[in-house]
Amino acid sequence: MWDVFAVTTYFTVSAVFFYLGTIPDVAAARDRATGLRRKLYSVISLGWQGTDRQWHHFGKAYIFLAALATPLVLSVHSVVSWDFAMSIVPGWHATIFAPYFVAGAIFSGVAMVITLVVPLRKIFGLEAYLTTKHFDAMAKLCLFTSLIVLYAYLSEFFLAWYSGEDPERHAFWNRLFGTYWWATWTMLVCNGFVPIMLWFKRIRHSIPALFVISIFINIGMWFERYVIVVTSLHNEYEPFAWGIYRPSVIEMSIMVGSFFWFGFWFLLFTRLLPPIAIQELKEVLPPPMRKKRSPEVAEAHQ
Repeated sequence: MWDVFAVTTYFTVSAVFFYLGTIPDVAAARDRATGLRRKLYSVISLGWQGTDRQWHHFGKAYIFLAALATPLVLSVHSVVSWDFAMSIVPGWHATIFAPYFVAGAIFSGVAMVITLVVPLRKIFGLEAYLTTKHFDAMAKLCLFTSLIVLYAYLSEFFLAWYSGEDPERHAFWNRLFGTYWWATWTMLVCNGFVPIMLWFKRIRHSIPALFVISIFINIGMWFERYVIVVTSLHNEYEPFAWGIYRPSVIEMSIMVGSFFWFGFWFLLFTRLLPPIAIQELKEVLPPPMRKKRSPEVAEAHQ
């Protein structure tokens, strides 16, 4: 039940945080919309008028939810990792799983943001707002978390050898050189070695290079979950339970369908709402400069 409460709480806070951030943008869209869309935006914006009082309360609530969501990231992914770590399955029973899952979540999350933002930036012409400065910051965060993930990989292999436990040694040896060696090495290359290129500033400032690297990271993180679940279960303690996992057509359909399901809602969001938060964009724009008066006007006012 731990993960049920953790995931439900995280989802609720994230949904409220997301909805609260869209209110000023929806209100701006409401003022320019007509017909049914105007009525829909009026309901969603909750009567937002942009008064000083509303902005004051909005800022406080936004900061509060952001502060609340940050520790939830740590708690949720730690609790989910304990579902594995509390078992005695070889390859799962490890104390490093909590920080390993937290770093992996941030790592894959930032990579997915890059994957989505790069084409969005090109399609909507947002190059002036999503600059190389933003991509450089995301690339540095990817690099930092990739080092944590790589350390977790290496420590798992080292502790399996150092422990002297035959089931643990066999599990990790089987990961590297057994039936699913291809999945393990794909995970290691995509998550541990490809992000090393982010040390170079030229790579961090190259949008196409970042997009390709983010794709590799997404692939590697998918294979990480595959390796954790499949390789540990297919060759457990009892030899009579050993087997080879072959996904069925239904399982493959569910996986592919989940990608299309996410894509549908993401495209719908970009169609109905601004892809960039307007109120946050205004905070970083330079203040409007008063136009210089012509000499004739200046002389007339003297």
